[in-house]
Amino acid sequence: MAMNTLNHPELFSVMTTYFFGEKTEAFVFILPLGLLLLVFGAWLWVDSSGGFMRGVAMPLIAMGLLMGTVGAVVGLRTPSQLAQLQNALEQPSEVAQTNLKAEIARIAKVNAAWKTYLVMWGLMGVVGLCLRFASQSELLQGMGIALVVCCGFGLMVDGFAERRAHTYEAALVKNQPR
Repeated sequence: MAMNTLNHPELFSVMTTYFFGEKTEAFVFILPLGLLLLVFGAWLWVDSSGGFMRGVAMPLIAMGLLMGTVGAVVGLRTPSQLAQLQNALEQPSEVAQTNLKAEIARIAKVNAAWKTYLVMWGLMGVVGLCLRFASQSELLQGMGIALVVCCGFGLMVDGFAERRAHTYEAALVKNQPR
C-alpha cells in the first residue's frame, strides 16, 4: 500500500479550524439570531394590528426561518463532514490526492458563489431602502426597514464565512502534493 503524503498536521489543523469556525458561527450566531428574528417577528405580528409593524414582521419571520434552518443544518452536518474528509485524506496517497482535489473543487465552488450572495444582499438592501423612502404605505415602509436590517445580517454572516473559506482553500492548495 502506498504511503499517504497528505497526512500533514498543518493541513489537518487548517481543516479543523475551518470546520470549527463553520460550526461555531452556525450555532453561536446564525441559529440564535434566526430564532431571535423569528420570535421578534412573530411577536410583532401577533401583538400589532398596524401596517408598519406587520411590514417589519414579515421579513423578520422569513429571515428567521431561513437563518434558523441554515444555522441548524450547517452546525449539525459539520462534525460529520470534517470526519469524512479527514478519513478521505488518510487513505493511500493516490486516493487521498483524488479526495483532496475533490475538496479543493468543492470549496472553489463555494468561493465562486460569494459575489452572487453579495449581489443578492445588496439588492435586498436597495429594495428595502426604496420601499422605506419611496412608498407611502406603512406596510411597505416597515418591510423596507426590515429588509435593510436583514441585508446587514446577511452581509455580516457571509463576510465571516467568505474569509474563512478563502483561507481554507488557500491552505488546501498550498498543501496539495506537487
